[in-house]
Amino acid sequence: MLLEVEGINAYYGDSHILHGLSFSVSEGEIVCLLGRNGVGKTTTLLTIMGYLVPRPGHIAFAGRPLERLPAYLRARLGIGFVPQERGIFPSLTVRENLTVAARVTAGSRWQLADIYRLFPHLEERKSNLGFQLSGGEQQMLSIARALMLNPIMLLLDEPSEGLAPMVVQEIIDVLRILKAEGLGILLVEQNLRAALALADRHHILNKGAIVFTGTSAEIEDNNSIKQTYLAV
Repeated sequence: MLLEVEGINAYYGDSHILHGLSFSVSEGEIVCLLGRNGVGKTTTLLTIMGYLVPRPGHIAFAGRPLERLPAYLRARLGIGFVPQERGIFPSLTVRENLTVAARVTAGSRWQLADIYRLFPHLEERKSNLGFQLSGGEQQMLSIARALMLNPIMLLLDEPSEGLAPMVVQEIIDVLRILKAEGLGILLVEQNLRAALALADRHHILNKGAIVFTGTSAEIEDNNSIKQTYLAV
């Protein structure tokens, strides 16, 4: 198992946000966290990355406990994080964004040429500054920059948010390629159509707890779950 989350609770101050979440992600698997805004999906990713400390709870990555590790060491272990706000450097070029914190060696899977093959738009815009990119190009750059750390797992927070359907499809295609490469992917997504097209398993959250777990087909066939927790 690549990622194991066991009984995590998380707080913002005195506000209890996550209530005993448990789930796992394997290599080459896409797992999606679904639910309305404010149910704890982003908080789950932040807790896995180390920005919040579970109280109590246990998180292990590739068999190694993470609770005492800061975020930068979790990244070094092989967890790539693509935040909802994308987090690119607006005053750096595309190429500089990709190389400024890259962890590339001779045997690395993801080097600059590989990124440009995966995202040809970024090669075309490699000399453009971050703020000159469209929203879709910024999202591609955010994913590409995470790959330049050569992770074995990606956490993505709302990668399709605000994007045109054509761009969303491009991102879906990229994530399918990464899955085929063996990466484990934990995805937070509001776009139900994109989530159902991508994920092997889904966990639906409500008030910081998992209320349903199932496949895309099981969600498609369950109108009660969709109406109650996904506002479909």
